[in-house]
Amino acid sequence: MATAQLGTQTASTTLRAPRVFSIDVFRGLTMVVMIFVNNLASVKGLPWWTYHAPGKVDAMTYVDMVFPAFLFILGMAIPLAVEQRLSKDPSHTSLWKHIALRSISLLVLGLILTNAGAGDPALIHMPPGLWAILALLGAILFWMVYPQAETHKNLVKALRLTGLALMIVMFAIFRRTLKDGSVAWIRTAYPEILGLLAFAYLTTCLLYIPTRRWRWAPFLWLIPLTVFCALCCAHWIEFPRHAGLYLWPFGNGSDTLISMAGVATSTIFVGAQSHRWPTFRSKATWAVGFAVVTLIAALLLTPLGISKIRATPTWSLYSVGSSILIFTLLYWICDVRHHTRWAAFARPAGSNTLLTYLLPDLWYFAISLLGITWLRTHFAWGMPGVIRAMVFTACIIAVAAVLTRLKLRLQL
Repeated sequence: MATAQLGTQTASTTLRAPRVFSIDVFRGLTMVVMIFVNNLASVKGLPWWTYHAPGKVDAMTYVDMVFPAFLFILGMAIPLAVEQRLSKDPSHTSLWKHIALRSISLLVLGLILTNAGAGDPALIHMPPGLWAILALLGAILFWMVYPQAETHKNLVKALRLTGLALMIVMFAIFRRTLKDGSVAWIRTAYPEILGLLAFAYLTTCLLYIPTRRWRWAPFLWLIPLTVFCALCCAHWIEFPRHAGLYLWPFGNGSDTLISMAGVATSTIFVGAQSHRWPTFRSKATWAVGFAVVTLIAALLLTPLGISKIRATPTWSLYSVGSSILIFTLLYWICDVRHHTRWAAFARPAGSNTLLTYLLPDLWYFAISLLGITWLRTHFAWGMPGVIRAMVFTACIIAVAAVLTRLKLRLQL
């Protein structure tokens, strides 16, 4: 998954391959851009391409490519994680159990974030910001990778159980008031980005793992996924708006399509099948060719629209083609030329991604709880707002770097 630590690739021979720096760098850079654009979203008076394109407009901006980049790097991590896990434990039952638990964990985190501001203070008996902080604190305690865990087993077990209990209590007491005055529990219709990553991870594994020994399988899977996405966008296939992902986790196929493209790219560069392309020239040739095919397919499907909000196949394939080209460049810089120092600022976000992802939300919940509105009402227009977003991003990345250095990290 995108937030997992990749570490090193482990082949079936149990030999460890060198660390693929470009994967961490790509993930870290994506995280940096995500934090920046999320903070920039509240700034007014900027060019249209600095925001998400409206759902009714056939257009996409660089902001619309951030989430697909997460999906793409999630897919790239899957072959490495699967081979590493099977090399330690060849049981496919254990593998699928791990995939299911990881998917559920991401979904739980997504539901916390998407419901954070919806709680009714009178019904949950606390401010929504405090509810969100306590729920995330429980998640952090439960999924923390504790230093020296083997020497403090009882303490670590107690902390994990405390975190789990805290999450259960927060979910149990949550209530929200609907527009008609009725009371409801957790909203599940939109599971936030982490929840969408959970469904993409699960569905990509469902397709990839049974066919992983066939070198061309990830590439071939892209064909039915693209066709299915096109048919959904053309309204030839319809799914219920509410609970759709829970009944059919593939959705319209766009997220799985992007993630599977990451699997295919991993096959070229770093997967167990990558020896088929022994030199960087051969890898780059196939990768660039792959990118060109996806970009041409995106162009041909333009009549179906270009929109992140509508998850059209053109948006998906343009994002895939761009991600392939960006990763190819990063692979050449970081793993062929071994120039990695320039990306040091992004490495903590790439190796400790889940905790870094939660830090901005924890900050927003904290200042909301404290009633601080100054930062929201000042530096919220034009270039001062851009500077504010840059400073905020730098601060979050710096905190993530400190926490990573202190060996405080989350891993599902």
